[in-house]
Amino acid sequence: MDLPVMPPVQPMLAKSVKGIPDPAKFDGGLSFEPKWDGFRCIVFKDGDEVELTSRNTKPLTRYFPEVVEALAAQLPERCVLDGELFVAIGPRLEFEVLQERIHPAASRIKLLSVEAPASFVAFDMLALGDEDLTPLPFSERRSRMEKALTGLSGPVHLTRTTLDPTEAEGWFEQFEGAGLDGVVAKPMSAPYQQNARTMLKIKHARTADVVVAGYREHKNSTPERPLLGSLLLGLYADGELQHVGVAASFTEARRAELIEELQPLVVPLSDHPWGKWQEFLTANPDRVPGTQSRWSQGKDLSFTPLRPERVLEVGYEHMEGRRFRHTAQFKHWRLDRDPESCTYEQLEEPVSYDLTKVLG
Repeated sequence: MDLPVMPPVQPMLAKSVKGIPDPAKFDGGLSFEPKWDGFRCIVFKDGDEVELTSRNTKPLTRYFPEVVEALAAQLPERCVLDGELFVAIGPRLEFEVLQERIHPAASRIKLLSVEAPASFVAFDMLALGDEDLTPLPFSERRSRMEKALTGLSGPVHLTRTTLDPTEAEGWFEQFEGAGLDGVVAKPMSAPYQQNARTMLKIKHARTADVVVAGYREHKNSTPERPLLGSLLLGLYADGELQHVGVAASFTEARRAELIEELQPLVVPLSDHPWGKWQEFLTANPDRVPGTQSRWSQGKDLSFTPLRPERVLEVGYEHMEGRRFRHTAQFKHWRLDRDPESCTYEQLEEPVSYDLTKVLG
């Protein structure tokens, strides 16, 4: 493979902002596009050779043979693209299913490529033919990409864009129902800068009152100075406390304060609502706390059970099934809330939206 932009390439990144930004405040304006919830992927194609690499430059090629085949057939002879791998089930994205595609067994990869096929959506072009496009402004890169990627028939797609902030605001509200993560704004005059937060991202942010059901210790915790690593969070459904996610971002001082504050609530696992799950020793569909999954092999997932008496308000972006998609953010204790009142009914549900309409 011999391209004007060669691996490893670290993708250009985005910084979070609140609300749709005003294009008039940016030289050349802004281009808005949906924020896909998948695996960031750089595609390198040189003739019959196609390589996929991840955000942290690791190879992805072997895990997505059906996407590699489509890219080889539909892309220009020689090019480098920045985009996202995703899996759609019905009308929406399914990140959990996408994660299952990273599997060590070739036979399993082959099976999943048929049962849960992935797609690729392109949103930037870094090279075309013998030309390095990264020094060009995004407006030029986008124009070149649109001309080069005509006739795509899936599972390869070109992301839609708009220059209208009002339309972008509508996408922000509508597209979440298809599993998307928000909206990205790209300065039209900006070159492609690896690993630089040149773009802007607008993501959904919500709050929920959850029950603190346990904690894990931090990797730097010692007997002399115990430190809290993460709080295990729960919500009630049909009278049962369900594991809904974790909160984990604290300063070292706060980690020490929290673990001391929670000691009076420590109970034996046998006296805890999740004690009945201690029989599970391997991955399971309910993602029971303390159990292993393909993504956590070798990690210590043991936790300290707490009496489910404390309620915490957390910030979260959106749900993946019945769990927070990302780590929740600690807001403050809610001493006025009864733990049993913390149910799934409080969560805002986005209106469903067909992914095919997002792809245009």
